[in-house]
Amino acid sequence: MKPDELVGFVFIQGAGLDRSIWQPVTNGLEIPYLLVDFPARQLSGKEHNRLSLRDYATSIGQQIAKWEVEKFVLVAHSLGGVLAMELAEKLGDRIVGAVAIGAAVPQPGQSFLSVLPVAKRLSLHVLLRIAGTKPPEKAIRKGLCKELPEEQAAEIVQRFSSESVRLYTDRVEANLPEVPKLYIKLMKDEELSVSLQDRMIVNFQPDLVETFHAGHLPMLTRPLELRNVLRAFLLQFVVYKKE
Repeated sequence: MKPDELVGFVFIQGAGLDRSIWQPVTNGLEIPYLLVDFPARQLSGKEHNRLSLRDYATSIGQQIAKWEVEKFVLVAHSLGGVLAMELAEKLGDRIVGAVAIGAAVPQPGQSFLSVLPVAKRLSLHVLLRIAGTKPPEKAIRKGLCKELPEEQAAEIVQRFSSESVRLYTDRVEANLPEVPKLYIKLMKDEELSVSLQDRMIVNFQPDLVETFHAGHLPMLTRPLELRNVLRAFLLQFVVYKKE
């Protein structure tokens, strides 16, 4: 693309989290960015369980459609990787790059649930059907908040929301376009293991892999490092694309 063409970032958080999770990264970011909301936040009770993966993608796509920045890099965290894939066919050539941060990247025809190891997949499938998609506080603290100070951990627990079960179980049929890709591998992640991330990297086929010695929420524990890596990727692989 042309070096003088305006390009931004669209940030897609993982399940249960909201757009505020990205603020430590976007504070001081001079590049245009868009933070999106998930549609389940606007529904009460168990109404949100009617939402499909496509419904989530449609809602996010509508938010992006209103954004004045034409070209952008999708930045997807955790289960947000599935949403990024589902969005790809809706957004077409507006996508000029993709970043996966400890993200699930299934093959077309797979769901988030299907990429998990068999034992975890079966147990999570049962839990989703019986208890819903919001884990107990202890599990949120252990899986997401291990590196966080108490104040931040308490906020994550308080703001964590249920999602539709179908966000986890619907199959994604789309794939990301042929654009520059970066995978950020989280070496201390207790939600997506290092070996599982290695499988996701094979599926994602990135141009670059960066390793963070961080848990599942590097946007909170390593915000400056993450901001710098995103900026460097945008400049080196997207704006001044390496051939």
